[in-house]
Amino acid sequence: MNGDSTRTPLQVITAPRVLLGDELVRDGWVATRGDRIEAVGTGAPPGPVTWPLPHGVLAAGLVDAQCNGAFGVDLIDADDRAWEMMLHSLPRTGVTAFVPTFITAPLPRLRDALKGAASRIRQARHDPIPGRARPLGVHVEGPFLAESRCGAHDATLLRDPDLDTIEVLLDAGGDTLLYVTLAPERDGAVTAIEQLIVAGVRVAVGHSDATEAEVRSAVDAGASLVTHLYNAQAPFHHREAGVVGTALTDERLTSGLIADLHHVARAGIVLAFRAAPRRIMLVTDGSAALGMPPGTYQLGGQPTTVQDGEPPLLADGTIAGSSLRLDVAIGNVVRCGIDPVEALLAATHVPAEALGRDDLGRLAPGALADLVWLGPDWRAHQTWIGGRPTPPRANGVPSDEAESR
Repeated sequence: MNGDSTRTPLQVITAPRVLLGDELVRDGWVATRGDRIEAVGTGAPPGPVTWPLPHGVLAAGLVDAQCNGAFGVDLIDADDRAWEMMLHSLPRTGVTAFVPTFITAPLPRLRDALKGAASRIRQARHDPIPGRARPLGVHVEGPFLAESRCGAHDATLLRDPDLDTIEVLLDAGGDTLLYVTLAPERDGAVTAIEQLIVAGVRVAVGHSDATEAEVRSAVDAGASLVTHLYNAQAPFHHREAGVVGTALTDERLTSGLIADLHHVARAGIVLAFRAAPRRIMLVTDGSAALGMPPGTYQLGGQPTTVQDGEPPLLADGTIAGSSLRLDVAIGNVVRCGIDPVEALLAATHVPAEALGRDDLGRLAPGALADLVWLGPDWRAHQTWIGGRPTPPRANGVPSDEAESR
């Protein structure tokens, strides 16, 4: 905790429903002191109520495990000012912690972007600023991907993994390189996975046409994640499970899912949650278009166009990231018929656990006091980061048309 707990006042937040463990309890409360949760419960709170929430749900702050950018910012090219603006804006969507993601780029550009992000993330760890989302570490998506499933990535830059290139990434990112996405069928992939795991970096399977045997070899070597399930992967076949079938049946894998109803249809969302309970984490795969009106934005330096109600598209019609808010993803999943508890866990506890953060994604004594108040429509009305409220919006509703998309 921060400072002397006897001098730090207790804050108590009450709500009609609170996500405690794997249950939405009635008339619950969370007590925080400093930057940590001190106690949780139901019924009579342990002291004067600081925040009596009149409706909706109180949950742990949302954790986005894959975000390329938002609010006009493409993170791979973000300067200090753009980086800070995005970190201050994300909590309006309920996100209190996230993983900055860099897609395939020339190696010198990736190296420089990693160095810049590493410096900012270390500074944020050392001196957290109130109201700012926590950057947990960087996800490098590429360049070790399959040309056949390149999606929005520049196919001319894709390559087999080699020890020297991985050392460049490790040196640039250091302890802030959180995970790397690669295609297990590429030559040298298993050796690369072992190299990354030894260095303390997680590995995700993605942008891949790998067979089930190839995916299981990657998992045996230490891979534990799947990047945006269904997307940039061969469709499931009953005679060859591939990435999708293996992700849904191998209990060692946690899969990201872009639940905007464009990347994945309702049936695909329902199937994922039913086949892999507590192993699906909602992600935005957000691009600079997230939180912005229709227009043209960048993803990894490539222009993408957003029309109202549609995902970002490259000039050739390829979907390129998303403009999905994570709170909206929760609402989409609930409207698909998934239990609200499972939808909430998929945006809180599941990603935090998959990323090795037992101090995030749960309302429990000792956890960081990162919380979100979601309204009846599952939209974020208020967030708290380290026990401090972020600037609220008027009447707890979106303040402009761009946010309400």
